[in-house]
Amino acid sequence: MKLRITHDTHYSYTPMVVTAQHVAHLEPLNTPCQTCLSHSFSTLPMANKISHGQDAFGNHRNYWSLPTPHNTLQVTATSVLETGLLPTAQTDALSAFAASLTWEQTQRAFAFQAGHANDEATPFAYASHHAPIDIAFKRYAQSSFTPGRNLLDAVRDLMHRIHTEFKYESLSTDISTPALTVLADKRGVCQDFAHVMLACLRSMGLAARYVSGYLLTEPPPGQPRLIGSDASHAWVSLRVPGAETDGLTESWYDFDPTNHREGWSSPGTDYVRLAIGRDFADVSPLRGVLQGGENHTLQVHVTVEPL
Repeated sequence: MKLRITHDTHYSYTPMVVTAQHVAHLEPLNTPCQTCLSHSFSTLPMANKISHGQDAFGNHRNYWSLPTPHNTLQVTATSVLETGLLPTAQTDALSAFAASLTWEQTQRAFAFQAGHANDEATPFAYASHHAPIDIAFKRYAQSSFTPGRNLLDAVRDLMHRIHTEFKYESLSTDISTPALTVLADKRGVCQDFAHVMLACLRSMGLAARYVSGYLLTEPPPGQPRLIGSDASHAWVSLRVPGAETDGLTESWYDFDPTNHREGWSSPGTDYVRLAIGRDFADVSPLRGVLQGGENHTLQVHVTVEPL
């Protein structure tokens, strides 16, 4: 599937910003299930220089400074991608391998063992700011992780429970809402559900990462696609250790608790992966350090459209 994504961010500041430094994660990754064909990035006011690099997780990032006073900032990123799925033969082989793994076997891959190297994804089994390890998450997850249960079956059941027991409610939370509060209230948005699922998996000793991206949404029948009406999305990617040593090329399985979707490397061709990290704090689309601009308003418009 060929998709174009336009992500437009607009800040208004009061009082005026004197100087600013910004970092953006708005260029999609190339993955086994997607190829970024083109990407453009611009700012108003125009930056003298926009530098590009990669962070510790391999994500693309742009960073720039605005040394002159300004009371607005507009950042526009446009990407064209080709998305797909792994070949059936590959997913069949991966699923056959994963069918032999219990969650307890997987857990041991991330536990310290003297004289043995940990799995390379072990840092994703540690607590992070938005996805802490806590007994409350372990208690919630335990009914899915019964003794000897297959790894993917256990995580799939956890995803199903979050999807059915939690209510999607816009504006019920913000990025400062703790995952423990979301667990107690059982309501939130996609990033909240991703953080709760991550915290549950890590509290059970498993490694999983936060995925930021986009999802193609379809308008109601007979209605036109509305420009700017889409939004960023978030889901979870579970590490399946040992797959690469068994001659297989993919070792991450994605779960989207908001939409009850899943798949090797991607939940579907209508998904676009933007960045990966321990939680939202690692992959915030836009962040900055400002002198001035004590108060601000933010508007974000995202359009995902098929080509």
